[in-house]
Amino acid sequence: MRILLWVLGLLNIANGGWMLFGPEAWYHELPAGVPDTGPLNHHFVRDIGAAFVTFGVMLCVAAESPKVGRFAVAMVALFLGLHAAIHVFDLLTGRLDFDHWLIDMPGVFVPALLAGILCMPRWWQKASTGGGY
Repeated sequence: MRILLWVLGLLNIANGGWMLFGPEAWYHELPAGVPDTGPLNHHFVRDIGAAFVTFGVMLCVAAESPKVGRFAVAMVALFLGLHAAIHVFDLLTGRLDFDHWLIDMPGVFVPALLAGILCMPRWWQKASTGGGY
């Protein structure tokens, strides 16, 4: 669990860093069809990048501190779940083409699902008694 939290945290930090320091490159080069969602807004991409960096740091802290880990993972799951819900809404209303289900699967839906699974009590029982993961 600790390694998984570190990997997820570092991936979020990397994605957010790319958004903060190269919003135009992120917008055009991320293999997720981002231009399909609307025109590039550098400020908005950087705003969301700040959120991804923040949640990445929270996941890394969760990896090292089981006592705060479950709350940190729950907040990340909330953000990722809401992000995924926005994508589902856009897909269901036709704002995005049907092929975006597959495009969004690895970068939007799987992380949200994984974060939700990591909130389940079974992963935190040992941590809540003072043990590690």
